[in-house]
Amino acid sequence: MTTGKTSEQPVDACPISPVVDLVFSRWTTPILWALRHHGRQRFSQLQGRLPPISPKVLTQRLRQLERDGLLTRTYHAEIPPRVEYEISELGRTLSTVFATLVSWSDDHLSAVEDARRRYDAEHDS
Repeated sequence: MTTGKTSEQPVDACPISPVVDLVFSRWTTPILWALRHHGRQRFSQLQGRLPPISPKVLTQRLRQLERDGLLTRTYHAEIPPRVEYEISELGRTLSTVFATLVSWSDDHLSAVEDARRRYDAEHDS
């Protein structure tokens, strides 16, 4: 008598999925890129370096990145108060990942764009 279940084991989850979720969620990469390349930034400076992003969303992403240890937030008790954000040492370790992606992009992004054009031409009827 069979139960309808197979003896096959489920496919193991991709081991890099948590990293992809962490690093490549919306706005994370542009924020880390800006902090890596422009150094310590105030909120308004950072917002000006990013594509249109609402203050609410930027605040949420900055808090998450601070929680994840990828950036540091420094509060200066001055009048008016000043807050600065900077990529952390842990965040800096992603530089090699970003450099690899830049290299891949330089080498292959035009091929992706070509493939998209071919696909669109074949499927737009």
